[in-house]
Order: sequence, then C-alpha cells, then structure tokens
Amino acid sequence: MIRDNEQCGTQEARNRVQPEVVIGAILMFIGSVTFSGKGIIVKLGYGYGVDAVTLLALRMIFALPMFLLMAAISSKGREALSFADWLGVLAMGFTGFYLASALDFVGLQYITASLERLVLCLQPTIVLFLGWFFLKRKISKGQIIGTAVSYAGILIVFGAEAAASAKDSAAVGVLFVFSSAISYSVYLLLSGEIVKRVGPMRLVGLATSFACVISLVHYSLVWPLENLFTVPKQVIWLSVLNATVSTAVPVLTVMMAIQRIGPALVSQISMMGPLFTILLGVWILDEPFSASVSWGAAFVVGGILLFTHSSTQK
Repeated sequence: MIRDNEQCGTQEARNRVQPEVVIGAILMFIGSVTFSGKGIIVKLGYGYGVDAVTLLALRMIFALPMFLLMAAISSKGREALSFADWLGVLAMGFTGFYLASALDFVGLQYITASLERLVLCLQPTIVLFLGWFFLKRKISKGQIIGTAVSYAGILIVFGAEAAASAKDSAAVGVLFVFSSAISYSVYLLLSGEIVKRVGPMRLVGLATSFACVISLVHYSLVWPLENLFTVPKQVIWLSVLNATVSTAVPVLTVMMAIQRIGPALVSQISMMGPLFTILLGVWILDEPFSASVSWGAAFVVGGILLFTHSSTQK
C-alpha cells in the first residue's frame, strides 16, 4: 500500500513537471524562431541605403523602453547594487550587447544572413576555449570532435559563398561576425558571478539599457542625431520589428526557458535557429541554397549538438 502511494506520488510529480518541460521547450522554440529573423531584418534595412551604425541605433532606441521596464520590475524590492556590481553590469552591457551587436551588424554587410547565423552558433566552442585558456578548464575529447565538425561546416559554407562573391568580402564579413561571437562569449564567461549577485533578468535589463545608451552615443559621433528622423519609413518599421520581435521577445523567452528546462536542453533546441534563418534567407532575401550550404549547416548543427552532449556528460 505504501509502495503504491509512493508510485502514485512519483507519477503525480512527473505530471507536474511535464507541463513545465513542454512550456520551456515552446518558449525556447519561440526564442529561436524570433531571433533567427534578426539578420534578415538587418539585411532588408541595408537595402534602403542606411549603414550599420544607423540600424543599430534605431534598434536600440525602440528596445530601450522594454529593457528599462525589465530592469525596473526585476529591481523592485532588491537591494541596491554595489559599485563593483555596477562596473560589472556596465562591462557586460558593453561586451555582450553593444560591441557584439555592432560587430555583427557590420559583418552582415558582407555575408549572407545564413552564414552569419551559422558563425554565431560557434559561441559555445569559443566560451570553452576562453575558459580553457584563461581559467584552465578541461576540454573533453567529445568537445574537441564537436568543435572540429562545426568549424568544418563553417568552412564549407564560407567556401561556397566566397566562390559566389568576392572572396575578400566574405572573409571580412566572417571576421566581423566571429569577433561578435567572441565578444558575446566573453560576456557569457564573465557573467556567472554577476548573475548570482544581481539576478539574470535584472542584469539583462540593466546591461542592455546601458548598451542602448552607448549605441546612441556611437551614432552621435558618426552622424547628427537629427538624421535618425530622416531615414526611410520602411527602415523605422523594420527597426521596430527588430527591437521587439527579434530582440526583446527572444531575450525574455530564452530566459524563461532556461528557468524551466535548463541550459543544456535550451542549447539543443536553439540549434533550430540557424535552419530558420537559412529558410528565411532563401525565401525573403533570395539567398542561394546549395548542396554546400545544406551540408555545411548540417555539419555546424551536428557538431554543436555533439559538443553540447559532451559538455553535459562531463
């Protein structure tokens, strides 16, 4: 009788957990799909003759109110940040949200949205090697194999794109986007202790708000601020879409997904993002879809999944 009660209790616990897993998976799916449109929107913006600094500033202007609200809600009832915490938040905002975004936007001027998204998928491997180099963290054999497979996929897609366009242009684009991935990886590597003290939502809200301010300062150093009001109307609407659907929505949904299903499963589900970007790039931007792109994408996604699996088994 006691055993039957225990089994019933276990089954009830599973029934309670299962909806959380489903909700978490759905949230991460939404985050992957919405974020995958970021590169598409930026490429469409370039079609109206604006530059990366302008697109970044507009995205940040429309995203700022949402991130300020996020920071205000998450800071309510919490103790004030110390001076050291503020320095950490500012550093996270600069590396993880301003610099990473700026480099990424510039890179998209030279390469397809598909290749850009695949390069950004390499972030877990960059975090690993930064941790190995600076923090002496160990690297498993499976992680090395997964990394090699994913980088081989990037080389396949890069080779196809370089052959179809200017080789130097493709190399410049990959260099900028890879630098963006490094910048965001530094944010991920250094944010661990700050997240524990500040809280994930509070950190993201404050750090992204600071990044928005930096982006506007950057714009004012390049162009007069009043120029922001003279851009084509289509660019304004694209920037609103970028700030809401492809910035605020994935930030919130991914954060909520991690709370429900953990970072390992989140990383695996996020691998659908590049596939959506490739499909959207072919559909909306008429980007080429060749055997090289499909094989390269398969190598990248497969390598990162192997890498993630090896990381969770350590």
